Amino acid sequence: MSGGLSGLVARIPTRFAGVWMLTAALFAVSAVAVPGSVTGAALQSMLPFAAILAVATIGQTLVVQQGGIDLSPAGVVSLTCVLVVQVSGGSDAGLPVALVVALGCAAGTGAVTGIAITLLGVNPLVATLAVNALLTGVVLFVTGGNMSASTPAALTAFVGHRVLGVQVVVWVAVLVVGATAWAVSRTVAGRRFAVVGAGREAAHAMGLPVRRVEAGTYVCAALAYGAAGVLLAGFLGRPGVYQGDDYLLSTIAAVAIGGTALGGGRGSVVASAAGALFLTQLGQVVLGTGAPTAVQYLIQAGVIVLGIGLRGRVPLARVVGARLRRPQLQ
Repeated sequence: MSGGLSGLVARIPTRFAGVWMLTAALFAVSAVAVPGSVTGAALQSMLPFAAILAVATIGQTLVVQQGGIDLSPAGVVSLTCVLVVQVSGGSDAGLPVALVVALGCAAGTGAVTGIAITLLGVNPLVATLAVNALLTGVVLFVTGGNMSASTPAALTAFVGHRVLGVQVVVWVAVLVVGATAWAVSRTVAGRRFAVVGAGREAAHAMGLPVRRVEAGTYVCAALAYGAAGVLLAGFLGRPGVYQGDDYLLSTIAAVAIGGTALGGGRGSVVASAAGALFLTQLGQVVLGTGAPTAVQYLIQAGVIVLGIGLRGRVPLARVVGARLRRPQLQ
């Protein structure tokens, strides 16, 4: 038994194993403290939100690996939701154009952010905060503070359709996270991305296009936020004007829980997705205990502070993994 567990831990990068332990522990505690949060119905209602957060967290993970923190997810997700509804007018016929416009605007937003940071030398926090404020203004201008239509029925039906008993939105998230993890670890562009994130000076000395990689990272991140916005609009059916506000702190917290150092370097979108699952289930438990929603934000803020404070220290998972892999005396 110990040999099997040792082999399992040995195959998981120790830096990112902690989030799986935390998530397993959370579900175990949930079953005892708030049994209603782990019933089939509760999990079916929780998983779509975890999936959408996982997609958005992909973008934040990529940015953090390059040494930045993105404060624009809220604006991009809100704008995407709004454009899917407003451009389509709620009709299926207008959905293709709405998707192109929404994702195109998301990519353009990422390009503006990337150019401001790499060519103009604007601090990433300042640049992304300014872009988020700009997008908030655009959302207000487009909607006048009120959504006039609902999400096209075709998108709602697609996102809510069940395959093997699980909503399509969850399967989409699994595919997107898996494809991103594969691209980062197995492709030439992904390896360049990792080298630049590990050290700009070394990457520049190797002749890599450092600025292009950094700018491209913000475009990819914005597309991830945009994809999350599309899925969110489809799942909710009639999203609010500022539906993306919940995706600022939560994406950063999921990255911190997943083990990616908030100062940049090695990261894992799969571990960040597990962090998104942890946060979403934690929200279920908090609400199940009758605590106010504000407690969730306090917990997320605490996780971020803890993630920054532990940066560079040896993760608990590394210690546990080392002990499990240590040869046992016979």
